[in-house]
Amino acid sequence: MAQSKLKSSNSTIVIWCGMRRWLSRLLLLGAFVLLMFIGWGSVTPPSAVASIRQIEEAPGQMLYQSRHTLQDETGQSWQIVLFKRVKAGEAKDISLRLVGFPGVAEFAHPQPLKITTNTGKVLKAEDLFADQSPAANVGEYNIKDVLSELPMSIGVTLSLPMKGDRTTSLSVPSVVILEWQTVATE
Repeated sequence: MAQSKLKSSNSTIVIWCGMRRWLSRLLLLGAFVLLMFIGWGSVTPPSAVASIRQIEEAPGQMLYQSRHTLQDETGQSWQIVLFKRVKAGEAKDISLRLVGFPGVAEFAHPQPLKITTNTGKVLKAEDLFADQSPAANVGEYNIKDVLSELPMSIGVTLSLPMKGDRTTSLSVPSVVILEWQTVATE
């Protein structure tokens, strides 16, 4: 009888230890999954928010803009504004204005903006400030003719012509190009 009680007691202990081990593993797995979801939210980039602005400048004249801030290869920030004016239902130009920090960036005018696609194709956009720029750190280019040639699935690289025969490179992500295409078709 004592042996039977001892076997029953040992079986209960073994079952209890097995359940306890199983519950511990389940709790550990749950904590791991929870931490993964919390960590995942901080690792994934935020979803792109379209920043297309629509402004009525005058009766019958609309301005459409896409604004972004991008960094060049040295970490300097640039304001990138693609815009078009629509007057009487027609857009004459689609312009890309690039603005760097005063005293840090100086555009070389008149030089075209070079846009390099992922396939290595180089497109050129006409310098709209060839005669006179509002400031040395501002460049503006007509990209109406090349916009349709930009790939929407992958970004491009802009080569900005700077004083002193140098260039500054900006990587433009595909989500920004997609937004530019939206501005062009509105």
